Amino acid sequence: GKHRIVIPCLGHFKEEYEKVSKLYMNNKIRTTRYTLLNFLPRNLFEQFHRLANLYFLFLIVLNWVPLVEAFQKEITMLPLIAVLTIIAVKDGLEDYSRYKMDKQINNLVTKVYSR
Repeated sequence: GKHRIVIPCLGHFKEEYEKVSKLYMNNKIRTTRYTLLNFLPRNLFEQFHRLANLYFLFLIVLNWVPLVEAFQKEITMLPLIAVLTIIAVKDGLEDYSRYKMDKQINNLVTKVYSR
């Protein structure tokens, strides 16, 4: 269990190294699909790519037309809202478990080859 920290001896090239290193991607693994900011819009976008959800949305919109109204407007929305909520919670939990696994992998101790 020895840990080794490698710090390059940059000397007078330190400022140049810091400028150049910002241009490149880091080496972290990220398999999550969502962030806190884009979870709701991206999840809804993905869910409405399913034909069944679009069909139920169409029925809800159609029920708002007074001539075609079969049920109360609010009741027809409940099944779709329930399905969207359950799937969003499931996707959120799966993405959170991916985040925890990524964090665990990114914090592993690695060996550095040295001649």
